[in-house]
Amino acid sequence: MGMTPAISPDTREEVRISEQAATPWQTVVWNDPVNLMSYVVHVFRTYFGYSKQESTRLMLAVHHDGHAVVAQGAREQMELHAQAMHDYGLWATVRRAE
Repeated sequence: MGMTPAISPDTREEVRISEQAATPWQTVVWNDPVNLMSYVVHVFRTYFGYSKQESTRLMLAVHHDGHAVVAQGAREQMELHAQAMHDYGLWATVRRAE
């Protein structure tokens, strides 16, 4: 009969933090009444390097659905993307991936 080693509270906390860090985050761009659709396509092409087709698809999702996930990854990187979108005049937020 094998014994299961006890896991210290510190180890459990480290595992929890590690699992949180591994959870993907998303940068979400939201629709607004200010920016032209062509400008949003331009921003996605310029900043993310997306193709014209992908940029247009994302812009249309923003326009018709009210928002679109434009990037997914580590929280820190998604926060940088959201700040960049703000710098371009777009409304963006960061959330945990669904």
